[in-house]
Amino acid sequence: MKKIILSLTIVFICFVVVIFSLGLKTKKIYDTKDLVGKPIPLIDLKLLNSEKTFKTSDLKKNDFTLINFWASWCAPCRKEHKYLIQLSKDLKILGVNFKDDKQKANKFIKKLGNPYNLIATDKDGKKSIYFGVYGIPETILVDKELKIIKKYIGPINENDVKKILKIINN
Repeated sequence: MKKIILSLTIVFICFVVVIFSLGLKTKKIYDTKDLVGKPIPLIDLKLLNSEKTFKTSDLKKNDFTLINFWASWCAPCRKEHKYLIQLSKDLKILGVNFKDDKQKANKFIKKLGNPYNLIATDKDGKKSIYFGVYGIPETILVDKELKIIKKYIGPINENDVKKILKIINN
């Protein structure tokens, strides 16, 4: 009986090791590096302070657009906000308010300033997944063909601002 239990234990351990090693080799779901060079999804987003919707295809009228996913409860979003204000002087920015309360989002914008040409909302976070967003802040620079030029995970900073300005001014 001890031999059977020992054999089953060894088989089970081998099975777990094989499954674990296969899991390490599979591609990660949220690997967003592959998104660069691909178009953003053509979807509708509800506007934050209106019943109207916005179509991402409308971004084709801009040479470049920065899409920023943010929320009032996000401390890193506060940190990056001054850089968005700075960038708003040189390019259009679409803000996508992520899993947030409308009143708190409006208070955030009123207090820190509004860098956004338009603010859409993704109350449940489901639409943001189509952009490869899995946490905030995240920012995507797209061209007029809606192709992703660059994706920033985490708050943008002064160096990112310089790089973005270099891309849009060349």
